[in-house]
Amino acid sequence: MPNIKSAIKRVRTSQESRAQNASIKSATRSAVKNFEALATTNDDNAKAAYLEASSKLDKAARKGLIHKNAASRQKARLAKKLNSQNA
Repeated sequence: MPNIKSAIKRVRTSQESRAQNASIKSATRSAVKNFEALATTNDDNAKAAYLEASSKLDKAARKGLIHKNAASRQKARLAKKLNSQNA
């Protein structure tokens, strides 16, 4: 444990941000898995789940948790699944 006041604060803030980042990443993964489950069963709620997953991916990319190209790639794959379901 650090003795310097600024280092103590830095440890505390990094723990808080790590917890926040883990929460956002977990919610993103859950939204993607939820959409994929609905897409495989040809559920009518897949469109809403796609919109939610897309939004979560955008937010994670905006926060810097995932690269913007990775978010774009995942969104494109989800859209492809959604469109193949509707075709």
